[in-house]
Amino acid sequence: QVQLVESGGGLVQTGGSLRLSCAASGRTFSRYAMGWFRQAPGKEREFVAALQWISGATYYADSMKGRFTISRDNAKTTVYLQMNSLKPEDTAVYYCAAATAFTVLTSALRYDYWGQGTQVTVSS
Repeated sequence: QVQLVESGGGLVQTGGSLRLSCAASGRTFSRYAMGWFRQAPGKEREFVAALQWISGATYYADSMKGRFTISRDNAKTTVYLQMNSLKPEDTAVYYCAAATAFTVLTSALRYDYWGQGTQVTVSS
C-alpha cells in the first residue's frame, strides 16, 4: 500500500515562496509517476505539476511554468513542489498523488494514491 504524506503548507504573502513536501512510502517508486494537484473552495481539482520518478521528466500546467518546480529526492523518497512568486489565486489545498506509470500524468483520474492535502494560503 502506497502512503503519501504532504507537508509544508501555510500562510504566505503575495510574492512569497513555499516548498511543499510529499513523503512517499510502501513501494519502489522508480516505476511511479508523481503529481501535484490543488483544489480551491468551490472549484474542481486542478493539475499543477507532474514527474516520472526514474526518468526525472517533468510537466507543468501553463499557469505554473516558471514559478513552480517539481523535484524528487531518491534517498528520501520525497517529492517536492517549490512555489515562488505566489499569488492569491494560488490559495488552495495542495495534494500529492502517485500512479504506476513510466510517463508524466496530468489527469487526476490516472492517479491511484492520494495524500491528505496541505493548505496553502496566499494573502494579498
